[in-house]
Amino acid sequence: MTLDDLTKTTGEWLRGVGPMSDIVVSSRIRLARNLAEHPFLTTADAGQRTEIYRCLSQAITTTSPGKDDLLVDLETADVIDRNVLVERHLISRQHAAAEGSRGVTVSPNETRAVMINEEDHLRLQGLRSGLQLEELWAEINDVDDSLARDLAFAFDRRLGYLTACPTNVGTGIRVSVMLHLPALRLTKEIERVARAARDLRLAVRGLYGEGTEAIGDLYQVSNQTTLGKSEEAIIHTFSETIIPNIVGYERTARETLARHHESQLDDRIGRAYGVLCNARRISSGETQSLLSPIHMGIQMGRFKEFDLHTLHELFLYTQPAHLQKMQGRSLDEDQRAVARADYIRKRLAPK
Repeated sequence: MTLDDLTKTTGEWLRGVGPMSDIVVSSRIRLARNLAEHPFLTTADAGQRTEIYRCLSQAITTTSPGKDDLLVDLETADVIDRNVLVERHLISRQHAAAEGSRGVTVSPNETRAVMINEEDHLRLQGLRSGLQLEELWAEINDVDDSLARDLAFAFDRRLGYLTACPTNVGTGIRVSVMLHLPALRLTKEIERVARAARDLRLAVRGLYGEGTEAIGDLYQVSNQTTLGKSEEAIIHTFSETIIPNIVGYERTARETLARHHESQLDDRIGRAYGVLCNARRISSGETQSLLSPIHMGIQMGRFKEFDLHTLHELFLYTQPAHLQKMQGRSLDEDQRAVARADYIRKRLAPK
């Protein structure tokens, strides 16, 4: 398997299936781990980083769960390839932009990625479409157990797993659910929901996590603390209370729009489709913003010009790195705007 093989599909998190997938785009669980016999990356020198990378990449790819995984050396990888991995939510932006020995292993179906030498020595990530946190936890916990049989992780009997960031100390778990919430934004209820989430000590972020905006009405909701709660308790709260409540608010808002603002709703969807079909240059941000009402229209049965699979391909392949990967060359911002519009028009042209 190669990186080129991965880019021939839209990936697991954009399949549009699973529980509550009309609102929940994807579920993700990350576990932070550090090797007990090595310094944290904040104090590790280049030689120590290289040794950590060697040790962990070998351990991951020789375990039963990871033997078929693709290993990508990010220190030597092309910039476009690194950003393709970011756009597929397989590594963080910080991991792509960092320097020194680091990498990632990716399972063939993209449900699992393991970042090496990101903020911590190891970041185990599970990613699936829809609300599937229990299934993710079973997979990631199995990988964690497999690695723990051969590796000694930094662990304190009182505090739990030790991590570079104090907020991850304890279980080291970060649960994150991406939701598409256009109706809450249109009805001006999104800030109330975001405030309620923050009151519950949850982080509400944009498409690419910390420090990013909610482009295309996509929001990531994640836990901020891991100390004092079990992994199962955190996952249960997300699966049974937090996410169902937010999904319920969004569905109610969509019903309100359809009942009281039908013409405005259909006009917004139709105008978005018209711009996409006719634009000669368009940015990535504008593309995602225009796809948002169409996404809602498809899920509400109000838009039938193309299906969810086509929408997901447009969403992913029009992002900067994927666009350049398809073109086979680097493009500046203006060139990408033209190439993006051309790609969209061709995809949406009548057959």
